[in-house]
Amino acid sequence: MSLFKFDYSMVGMLKSFLHLSWLFVARLTTEKLRWRKVRISGYGVPRLYYGHDYIPDKNELSGGAIIKFQDLKERFPNNCRHANILYLVSSALPIFPEIMVREAKKNGVAFVLNQNGVAYPAWHGLGWEKTNRPMRNLLKLADYIIYQSDFSKVGADKFLGPCRVPFTVLHNPVDTDCFCPSKTRPSGMKILLAGTHQHFYRIQTAMETLKLLLVDGRDASLTIAGRYTWLDSEEECLNYSRQLAQKLGVFESVTLLGGYTQTEAIELFQKHHVLLHTQYNDCCPRLVVEAMACGLPIVYSESGGLPELVGSEGGVGVPTVLDWERNHPPPSSDLAIAVKQVFSSFESYSKAARDRAVSRFDVKPWIAEHSAIFKEVIEKIYLSK
Repeated sequence: MSLFKFDYSMVGMLKSFLHLSWLFVARLTTEKLRWRKVRISGYGVPRLYYGHDYIPDKNELSGGAIIKFQDLKERFPNNCRHANILYLVSSALPIFPEIMVREAKKNGVAFVLNQNGVAYPAWHGLGWEKTNRPMRNLLKLADYIIYQSDFSKVGADKFLGPCRVPFTVLHNPVDTDCFCPSKTRPSGMKILLAGTHQHFYRIQTAMETLKLLLVDGRDASLTIAGRYTWLDSEEECLNYSRQLAQKLGVFESVTLLGGYTQTEAIELFQKHHVLLHTQYNDCCPRLVVEAMACGLPIVYSESGGLPELVGSEGGVGVPTVLDWERNHPPPSSDLAIAVKQVFSSFESYSKAARDRAVSRFDVKPWIAEHSAIFKEVIEKIYLSK
């Protein structure tokens, strides 16, 4: 019997270390080459790089952060070389973003950071401090910061540090020409839960709300769409969700869908009456303003940035407390009452939701405000030389 016991875990750790080291060197080399001649590109028209060489189209699966790049790139194309502005979104950062930013700024490039949420104990669990570290460093390097909501700034100030450069709050936008109500409404009480499901309570609360509506004799159904990420695999999440639906006796009234593209999102919203948003402390979910633009009132946890989006007219919120240490899912009984309140004056809520989306969150003013910001940061960088 051998006295030497081979430690396979050490091999795995060594492989991970070598892989990260290779990625680090590759990033450093790439960014030095990317930005080394950018100064000769001159002053004037904003030329943006979004931190990713490839930006998916709207008919491809993508997350909320990437969709902002899709909005901007029609006006400001993605320049993988010779950009004079680096624009990053905190929830879609490239690997080793600090290297990219430092090399860009070393060559006279302006850095604009779009700051979404931060990691904190209730949402992230253990290791939240490590997750915040890159965002904290980027915040210090930024020439301008765009917070996605007032709540985003509250969280960033608390967990990343105060802002020391010019900033503004720009809520996520929606193309209200594309996202619009259907000419015909479906029958019954069609409820939608959508987005990325990072916590099981989102789905559990929604199904429990559906059960209460069915017990109350309502002709209700629930569609759950998006990515399922709280377990190791999406199939595990879906099986867990199916089991819960069976246990609650709502299986026949629940439809489980996967991810969807921006193009598919429009039809998805138009086939429903109400968006149920059960996530606690969500910063600025784009799907909320997209749903409102399609005439869907929002029933939601009155936390995070949701009150800023929905207001008093675009739906009904369930009040809660602000807590960074643990989540407070809205009670299903309160959500069921809110759903019934919306349906008691559905046309009024639907019109108000659409009007609010058009007047406050349309993509065209959002792009115009970005244009003004880009002009400001370019002038500051180049005039300081």
